[in-house]
Amino acid sequence: MNEKALRILEYPKIIDMLTGYASSPMGKELCRNLMPSSDISEILQGQMETSDALTRVMKKGSLSFSGIRDIRGSLLRLKVGSTVGMAELLNIAATLDVALRAKSYGRREADAEDQDSLEGLFAQIEPLSNLNHEIRRCIIDEETMADDASPTLKSIRRQIKLTNERIHSQLASMVSSQNIGSKLQDNLVTMRNGRYCLPVKAEYRSQVQGMIHDQSSTGSTLFIEPMAVVKLNNDLRELGSKEKEEIEHILDTLSELAGESAVMLEQDIAVLTRLDFIFAKASLSRTYNGSEPVFNENGYIHIKKGRHPLLDKKKVVPIDLILGKDYRMLIVTGPNTGGKTVSLKTVGLFTLMGQAGLHIPAFDHSELAIFDDVFADIGDEQSIEQSLSTFSSHMTNIVRILNAADAKTLVLFDELCAGTDPTEGAALAIAILKTLLNRHVTTMATTHYSELKVFALTTDQVCNACCEFDVATLSPTYRLLIGIPGKSNAFAISGKLGLPAHIIEEAKKNIDVQEQNFEELIADLETSRATIEKEQEELSAYKAQVESLKKRLEEKHDNIAKQKERILNEANEKAQNILQDAKDYADHTIRTMNKLSKSGGVDMKALEQERSRVRDKLNQSNNRKKAAPTVQKAKVYAASDFKQGDSVHVRSLDLKGTVVSQPNSKGELSIQMGILKSRIHFSDLEPIDEEVISTPMINKTGSGKIKMNKAAHVNTSINLIGETVDEAMIDLDKYLDDAYLAHIPNVTIIHGRGTGALRKAVHEKLRKSKYVKSYRLGTFGEGETGVTIVEFK
Repeated sequence: MNEKALRILEYPKIIDMLTGYASSPMGKELCRNLMPSSDISEILQGQMETSDALTRVMKKGSLSFSGIRDIRGSLLRLKVGSTVGMAELLNIAATLDVALRAKSYGRREADAEDQDSLEGLFAQIEPLSNLNHEIRRCIIDEETMADDASPTLKSIRRQIKLTNERIHSQLASMVSSQNIGSKLQDNLVTMRNGRYCLPVKAEYRSQVQGMIHDQSSTGSTLFIEPMAVVKLNNDLRELGSKEKEEIEHILDTLSELAGESAVMLEQDIAVLTRLDFIFAKASLSRTYNGSEPVFNENGYIHIKKGRHPLLDKKKVVPIDLILGKDYRMLIVTGPNTGGKTVSLKTVGLFTLMGQAGLHIPAFDHSELAIFDDVFADIGDEQSIEQSLSTFSSHMTNIVRILNAADAKTLVLFDELCAGTDPTEGAALAIAILKTLLNRHVTTMATTHYSELKVFALTTDQVCNACCEFDVATLSPTYRLLIGIPGKSNAFAISGKLGLPAHIIEEAKKNIDVQEQNFEELIADLETSRATIEKEQEELSAYKAQVESLKKRLEEKHDNIAKQKERILNEANEKAQNILQDAKDYADHTIRTMNKLSKSGGVDMKALEQERSRVRDKLNQSNNRKKAAPTVQKAKVYAASDFKQGDSVHVRSLDLKGTVVSQPNSKGELSIQMGILKSRIHFSDLEPIDEEVISTPMINKTGSGKIKMNKAAHVNTSINLIGETVDEAMIDLDKYLDDAYLAHIPNVTIIHGRGTGALRKAVHEKLRKSKYVKSYRLGTFGEGETGVTIVEFK
């Protein structure tokens, strides 16, 4: 990739962000050297590693690589048998600590899914716990060897300690003695040249036997090593040499042990560096909620809700862009500060980031093409030096681009051929774009020239786009609209800012009639687009309501079928019980009669009692039949029984509705059932008496009772789009009353996004309402900021 395009598209700033997430010097070095690739296998491998690292971070938390040291120089010396110092050995131990931590992090659970692309890297890590433990056991810090590093060192240090104690004891007795103590400058023991001495006054030199090692700057004090401790000092010096030799021996042993593992240490440092780099990419993706793009090699770009990663993610407006499938070239027009350059840079930067193995801040399954090179000529002062802002310097860059561009390159132009005569500039821009189009170069350009809008409308493989601008508020929306040319809006903006109308009218006279008609056509297209978007929002809301109603009907039918089956089963079971009871009682009666007959003499009293029991049993059965509810036959109504505005029950659908028309010649009436309206024959209808209800929100007088006719059929949403604030507040107030009386728990208010004035008024109304429990903006799938969800008390 050429350096100029990388700088213009601000790729180095992304690399700086990435480098900040790496922990080790080598990992930061890999980040700084990351460049976009055109090898698809290398790109896909980099993307897969970033995605797998991000998945692990989401599941198990972040993996820290702090502690990795650059031990590559030490490893080179160890390989040739050299001895390294304590600081270098501690650096090896610190790196092995990270290796052990990474090895533990990389272990997968027994029930884990298939291996990911990082499994092999984690498997290559060798923590070398024995070496690490030995270094930590022997070395305390960069200047201190532990006493237990070896038995010999421990013995030497014990002797040094005993010798020091004997020297201090001997000198302390001399200092405290009357004979020597009075001849000392200070009653203390000091060291000179590594030997213990006493500060003796110069005039007593001959009275203190010993070796002079130093004197004070004035010459009044001599530092004498008494003869009584000379041998002890010599012993101490000899023990110090032995200690140093033993430390060198221990370092030799540790270096030899580390040298045996030099190859594995090299592998560890390489793998840990690679993992540090990969997890830095994952951390960067996490900051801007990135996703792995899909790649192709046919020049097709489809960005879904893309956000420029260097802009504030709370304020940036996502863009949707398609390029390279039905058209190879995109011409973006519109007013200044409308987001054209940001859209251009977003496409270029996403391409560079994707081909470098980095995730892009866009929705899942956004698609990018793989290009051999990216060229950009973007003329804003933020990215191009002032000395290069002339037409000639831009043309020099364009010539360089034309010499190198082919079907495997992406070319981005900002304000193509601006800065010169508009007529010549537009003609030159069209010629350049035609040249690139003939070479099948994927191109995106921004412009103010109307001629380029016409060129896009009349040329195959070229498409118009614009950045939306709200003339009412004189502010851009930063939305990129594909297929519609942009309007400069110079007259509208000037009028809003106070330019007199007669000046604007005079300016319009100076515009070619054909060009003015073209601008008016663009304005009509924008109006039609806004209307279509509004209707699509309404259709989406209606579709959601229909789906909800359909689901409720299906659930109701399922419940009816289940209840029917249950009632039939219970009836069959009850009938079986009744039959069995009757059979048992009849058998008992027959047996009793036979018994009385066989007894020889007929006991009339006993027979009469048995007859009475049978009669009582029959009476009980008859009483149960009378008590059982009888199914009344449905009453048949005439067409004249139904009047416009009456509440009715639709038998076949088991729904309530309202009559909205008189019956036709076939006896069919139009019935409004929620959001559905259908023609129903009068034979399928029956009137419903309006319920009279009372509510605590209304006073408890006679006026507190109201008819529940319309409230019973209130829709679960209201659409206020297209209404003024005053109109909307009147409709909303009535709708909230009806919805609350209908006992609807939640309703949706559709107010659209627009300028936000209608949404603000709706929220103010809801805040003051006595029977609104809570309200919130919609989430993804509910309409987002275009709707408000209300919950009643």
